[in-house]
Amino acid sequence: MSLDPVYRGWRRPGPLPPGGVEVEPGESLDVISGSYRIFQYERGHRYSTDDVLTAWYGSTYAPRVARAADLGSGIGSVALICAWRLTGATFCTVEAQEISIRLARKTIRYNGLEPRFTLYRGDLRDPSILANEEPFDLVTGSPPYFPSGTATEPGHPQAVPARMEVRGGVEDYARAAARILAPGGLFAFVFPVVQDARALSAIDGAGLTLIRRRDIIFKDGEPPLIAVFAASRREDIPVQYNALIEPPLTIRRRDRSTDPEYSAIRLSFGFPPGNVPP
Repeated sequence: MSLDPVYRGWRRPGPLPPGGVEVEPGESLDVISGSYRIFQYERGHRYSTDDVLTAWYGSTYAPRVARAADLGSGIGSVALICAWRLTGATFCTVEAQEISIRLARKTIRYNGLEPRFTLYRGDLRDPSILANEEPFDLVTGSPPYFPSGTATEPGHPQAVPARMEVRGGVEDYARAAARILAPGGLFAFVFPVVQDARALSAIDGAGLTLIRRRDIIFKDGEPPLIAVFAASRREDIPVQYNALIEPPLTIRRRDRSTDPEYSAIRLSFGFPPGNVPP
C-alpha cells in the first residue's frame, strides 16, 4: 500500500523506501520516520516514546557518527530512526530473540538499508558479540526497567525482554557500551526517573561520565516518568566537567495537545508535528 506523501499539511521528508516485503498474518507495517516503515507484531512489543527519544537524543548529541551500535535492539526501531537521521552512518544491532530479529530483517530490507546494517543475534552481556567490530561513535539502548518477578509480564513472549530484565539491566547496557565506544563517542539511553540513582550508578560503574540528561514529562503538571541520558568514556572527558541537566521536556499540555517544543522535536526525526488538528 502506497503512503500519502502529505499528512495533515505536513510533507514527509527523506527518501522513499523500495518496499517489496510482504506483511504476514499477525504483523503490521507501520510508518516511522519520514516514509520509512517498520514491521511489528500486532500483539507483541511495539516501538514506544522511549525508543523514539533515545534515538533522538543520541543522534542529536553525538559529536559525529560514522558507526553506530544499538544494544538490545528488538525490532530495530531505535537504530532505524537513527539511520534515517544519520544518512552516512553504518549500524550494528545486537538482539537475543530471533522472533524480533526476524522483523528487523524485514524492516531493513523494506527500507533499502541492507548495505548499512549488520544484525547480530546474541546476548549484549557477552564480550565476544562485537569483539571483531571497530569501535562505535554512537551506542544506543532502551533497557528494560523491571527485574524479573517485580512486575507483571506482558502476554506476548516477544515483549517480555523489553519490559523485564531477563538478560541484564541498565548496568549491563552501560558496561557493554563502554566496551565498544570509540574515543569521544556517546552512549544514549532511557531509564525511569524513579530509578535515577541506579542509572547514574551504572554510568559511573562502567567507567563513563555523564554528559547531559533530560527528564521527560508526559503530561504538563505531572512529575517526570523517564529521563534520557548521554554519557562518554571517562578517559575522554576532563575531570572538571559538569554534566548539563536540561530543563524537562513536556510531551503533552494539560489540554492533551502536543507541546510546541515536542512538536518541533518530532519534526526533527521525521514525525508529523502532533499539534496540527485533523
